[in-house]
Amino acid sequence: MKATGTLSKMKTTYVTPIKYELTLGEVQCDITSLVGKTISLTYSGNIFCENCGKKTKKSYAQGYCYPCTMKLASCDLCILKPETCHYDKGTCREPEWGLENCFRPHVIYLANSSGLKVGITRKTQVPTRWIDQGATEALPILEVSNRFLSGQIEMIFKKLVADKTDWRKMLKGDPEKIDLLEWKGKLLEGLKAELSVHEYTVLDLPVVRFQYPVETYPEKVSSFNLDKVSVVTGKLTGIKGQYLIFDTGVLNVRTHTGYEVTIEG
Repeated sequence: MKATGTLSKMKTTYVTPIKYELTLGEVQCDITSLVGKTISLTYSGNIFCENCGKKTKKSYAQGYCYPCTMKLASCDLCILKPETCHYDKGTCREPEWGLENCFRPHVIYLANSSGLKVGITRKTQVPTRWIDQGATEALPILEVSNRFLSGQIEMIFKKLVADKTDWRKMLKGDPEKIDLLEWKGKLLEGLKAELSVHEYTVLDLPVVRFQYPVETYPEKVSSFNLDKVSVVTGKLTGIKGQYLIFDTGVLNVRTHTGYEVTIEG
């Protein structure tokens, strides 16, 4: 196989194990089939904005040029911190985009990637969001009408549960199993008073579990940065989250969105 194009977030299919496709511009590569084989990724030195397509010296916000980062609503701080949504103040960068993406049903969930964490996602992003985070198990617990409200409720849960994934720990192997249903009960009961001021629906859904196409995990995790190392070569030992795991290190594909590379293997 040999293909050239700009990297984008890998597409996933929820099967066992998860199926991954590496996106290189208009080309889709079945990267899962290359697990166990030696491959190389060569960076040309070119970066193209995911939005406008223009060449940029540096990638911002995972794949954009600086002007697009400053004007796109999807690059605003409120995407990372939804509780800071400012749509009602009339200052949303792209009001139509905000209506289409933020004023849609959102899910608050518990997941186990490197340990217990709480998170939010658009309902339409279930289960993709969990796969992108490398979760081995996840449980949707509440549904709300918009992103701002999901952020407010997440802030309440964060008093008892972390909201971050330790990506290095996630890439060293599967974490110990957690009773997510038990934790759901603890959180809803323990934070009942604070949750009562918000409108939400409690979801009665089973735990979702995931297996990834990984032959071996690294004992020590070292990551590649294509700005410093233009050629990544090694045996592809697995894929988890948005990481390609080589016997020589790991590559975060999403971080390198817009980078023009050639894959051979």
